[in-house]
Amino acid sequence: MSERTITDATAKVIEQSLSIARDNGNSQADPLHLAVALFTGDDSMGARVCTKVVADNVDVNVVRKNLQRRLLQKPSQTPAPHEASLSSSYSSLLQRATKASKANGDALVALDHLILALYEDREAADVLTQSMLTKKLAQGAVKDLRGSHKVTSASAEETYEALEKYGIDLVQQAEDGKLDPVVGRDEEIRRLIQILSRRTKNNPVLVGEPGTGKTSIVEGLARRIVEGDVPESIKGVALRTLDMGALVAGAKYRGEFEERLRAVLDEVKRAQGKMLLFVDEIHLVLGAGKSDGAMDAANLLKPMLARGELRMIGATTLEEYRKHIEKDAAFERRFQQVIVNEPSVLDTISMLRGLSDRYETHHGVRIMDSALVTAAQLSDRYITHRFNPDKSIDLIDEAAARKRTTLDSRPERIDQLERQILQLEIESTALGREKDKESKRRRTAIQEEIANLKEELAPLNAKWQADRGRAEELKEIKEKLTTLEAKAASAERTGDYEKAADLKYGAIPDLKSHLKRIEESEMIRKADASDEDSLVSETVTPQDIAEVISRWTGIPVTRLSQTDRDRLLKLDDRLKERVIGQDQAIKEVTDCILRSKAGLSRPSQPIGSFLFLGPTGVGKTELAKSLYSSLFDADERHLIRIDMSEYTEQHSVARLIGAPPGYIGHDEGGQLTEAVRRRPYSVVLFDEMEKAHPRVLTLMLQILDEGRLTDSKGRTVDFTNTVIILTSNVGAKYLLNLTEESKRRELAHKQVMSEVQSRFAPEFLNRLSGIIMFNSLGTQQLEMIVQKSMRGVSKRLASQGVRVVLESSGAKAILAASYDPNYGARPVERYLESTVVTTLSRMLISGDISSGSIVRIEAAEGDDESHKSSRWVESPIPERSPVLLRL
Repeated sequence: MSERTITDATAKVIEQSLSIARDNGNSQADPLHLAVALFTGDDSMGARVCTKVVADNVDVNVVRKNLQRRLLQKPSQTPAPHEASLSSSYSSLLQRATKASKANGDALVALDHLILALYEDREAADVLTQSMLTKKLAQGAVKDLRGSHKVTSASAEETYEALEKYGIDLVQQAEDGKLDPVVGRDEEIRRLIQILSRRTKNNPVLVGEPGTGKTSIVEGLARRIVEGDVPESIKGVALRTLDMGALVAGAKYRGEFEERLRAVLDEVKRAQGKMLLFVDEIHLVLGAGKSDGAMDAANLLKPMLARGELRMIGATTLEEYRKHIEKDAAFERRFQQVIVNEPSVLDTISMLRGLSDRYETHHGVRIMDSALVTAAQLSDRYITHRFNPDKSIDLIDEAAARKRTTLDSRPERIDQLERQILQLEIESTALGREKDKESKRRRTAIQEEIANLKEELAPLNAKWQADRGRAEELKEIKEKLTTLEAKAASAERTGDYEKAADLKYGAIPDLKSHLKRIEESEMIRKADASDEDSLVSETVTPQDIAEVISRWTGIPVTRLSQTDRDRLLKLDDRLKERVIGQDQAIKEVTDCILRSKAGLSRPSQPIGSFLFLGPTGVGKTELAKSLYSSLFDADERHLIRIDMSEYTEQHSVARLIGAPPGYIGHDEGGQLTEAVRRRPYSVVLFDEMEKAHPRVLTLMLQILDEGRLTDSKGRTVDFTNTVIILTSNVGAKYLLNLTEESKRRELAHKQVMSEVQSRFAPEFLNRLSGIIMFNSLGTQQLEMIVQKSMRGVSKRLASQGVRVVLESSGAKAILAASYDPNYGARPVERYLESTVVTTLSRMLISGDISSGSIVRIEAAEGDDESHKSSRWVESPIPERSPVLLRL
């Protein structure tokens, strides 16, 4: 038989039958091998025929088993043949199938022709009839499968039951209770029904941001159709999804996609208005399947949409609607928009309450109502790049999944005890091979310890198993309750009121009361038990939701532990250890952080925004670094630092938020916006703000006022969890020689503010949380900085085993050699590196000092000029031999 006279699927099945014959040790393939090939696989033609058969006693598995049993009875040869050929009976069957296809007006032989031709072969027909699949039943099933389709192409089988293959029956899923309940979208569903009830242009398209619940609205319509809560024009209609991806997938040849879509549309047309199609991501219809000389899906749909032969529901995002559908006016005018807005926090809470039972049943946990409220509130505040209710549902789902994983895993206390017992048992086994008294004594002690640990472990294991057992029992009861409620609803719809009454007034109330008793006893047990007694918990709490938020965003929104509280209250002390002589500046910054942590800061603004003013080298940048390190326990190198000297040109503002569309670098995003998107809880330092172009300052206004910034791609970046610090040297000359004890502070501050107001716009200054002026560093503060810097040097030397002691006289000598009032602390650090660290490096390399040495730094004594500098004493333990170093 030529491949030009058979479909691709037929050719594949014939090849498969030859392989079956060869594997079975048969040199020739006969109709029985073909029958086995036709019924192999869940998506095979034989399986589809059995599914369509009206009789209940036809089972495809029985057919397969009987065919395999008969096949094994055939004599086989050893070794198996390399190739198998077609027997005469097989060839006759193919000829009969060819005649049948021509008689039916088909151009090619399809799989259904082969199935019906099997009944002309005595052996194959005998097996099929024994399996209760008679010829009459098979003919009826094939007719239902084929419909009015003619086999005109090599992929004809793909058009059989096209809607079954390329879509899902949402009404059937609603009847089976597989769809989640829809809460709070009544207005949108009513609008959907109104448009579908129109005479013309009765095709609604749901348009909204991703995650706002467009698909769930269509599922809500399916539930209403099942309940009969729809107008007469929609009652009893089928609502099917259409998967455009499945339609396009595998369409290799020109015209294959159009053939599949035509088959779908023909089935819709035959339904005579009793079929609704739902296409999610409807913008994919435009251009789908288009190739050289072929039409896309939209052009195939337009005629039926225009004539009212097809009622279609679409769903897409605002961006995709604008980008694709609005450009095709002929396609757009056939649809009516239904805008789906993001629900409010209160509406989201209602939706979560409606869904919580499903998630409790699936995960086998209990979700507190306060956890639902927390999920809606925290997701609205912290997950700003996604939309409700999707993000809140994801929070609940993940928190419940984490709780279930914890419940199934071994508790930490049990795990530690088991590991300890295992280690002791290994040691006991090793000691058992020893004969000395000490080993025997030690082994006896170990065995006693193992017995004690096992005694401690046994009740913990029993308690854990009991907790797990209760959780499993709750899960099973909830699953059974859900199943019974679905059966009761189905019985009511089908008119089986006796069964519905038995379930509604018998089994379901009994299960509910049993569930209530278990939950009440569990609450009493937990109230009596202390936190230490609890090994695992099956309850999802607000704290669990906060932990998921923290994991997703990096923002610590969990309840503060006592350790965290102590760290926050002592934050100013830790900052004072690193930043010397700026106590007032530190107090203002830490007060702002405390307000934020207490939840009393303004929610729509950054945690704090400060302008640090003062001379160079007094600790402005150091305070920003110290704040980041203390708040986040992170490396200060990860601080988001923007050097404003790089943004002096007008066009450089694009580097902060990203280049405009069409320019090089548009896809990379902005240096500021991308950094904050990745680390939303951070300190952002804008160094040397006075050097920035005025347009950059204009950009800062919305960050300081609204706590957000829109990048070049239109994405809104949230700055409400950041601390904004801007540093500047404006007016620094008035602050020189001005320490915390200075009496000229008020006058100097007025002079600085006058210059700041002349440099920065009032609307910019008015949006700042505070303008903080840093004092110049006095001799006492600089001496403390020398000591602090030397501690850093000591840490480096400690890795070499060398200890450094800096005497007060040595610190004063270093300060005398490096102090410059105009440059603050930086000359001191430079001097230490260039002189002290360099000298120590030479001494290490030359061997003058080594591991175990103590280096003492002090001022040189004597009147000689060469002895007026510091003296370094290198002292190996236990003796000391002074080494003089002239600075």
